Amino acid sequence: MASMERVLEPELMEDERQAWAYAKADFSDGNSAFVSRFLAEFPDVRSGTIVDLGCGPADIPIRLAAALPLTVDFVGVDGADAMLEPARVALRERGLEGRIRLHRGVLPDMMLPSAGFQAVISNSLIHHIPNGLTLWREIVRLGAPGAAVLVQDLFRPDTLAEVDALVERLTSNDPAILREDFYNSLRAAFTVDEVRDQLLAADLQSFTCEQVSERHWAAWGRLP
Repeated sequence: MASMERVLEPELMEDERQAWAYAKADFSDGNSAFVSRFLAEFPDVRSGTIVDLGCGPADIPIRLAAALPLTVDFVGVDGADAMLEPARVALRERGLEGRIRLHRGVLPDMMLPSAGFQAVISNSLIHHIPNGLTLWREIVRLGAPGAAVLVQDLFRPDTLAEVDALVERLTSNDPAILREDFYNSLRAAFTVDEVRDQLLAADLQSFTCEQVSERHWAAWGRLP
């Protein structure tokens, strides 16, 4: 059975209420899994700069900063200033402003240096982008030769009934604004097969791409 059609949502999360609700939500399971996968797949990343595309409130760079040596620093990129404000607060509270630099930009962002990063990561960004190839092509441009890459996002269920069931089961106790955001994100997400097609088109066919939870896929590998 073919999956339901993708329904785009706004590319940027510019509503301050929505941004702060997102920042205060508990995404620890997914974010911890992301960090654990990065550390397991790329244990040699011990220096240089990691760029996080769509960093939001910067929870993943903060977690990685705690796990990696001080020889690793970070650039967190987001297109919405409303999302970067919670990140600024979090970095100030943890004294990480010197190690995690925030950059406002929408992909493709030519202000970021080509081949300038030892690793490129992204969590929950690609479903905001009309054409997923935009992200993969920017990853290819930004990463140095052999750079580590890890991308994770939601995948689109086959039916609206499955969307409704996921929203009810996973966000029943969340504020209405987060429930609506999750619903829209699931409908805007790509399927695993669509992501694999994007990787082929971006000449990243060596990457692994698979479902890693009841609602997430992940893709990872090294740039040529």
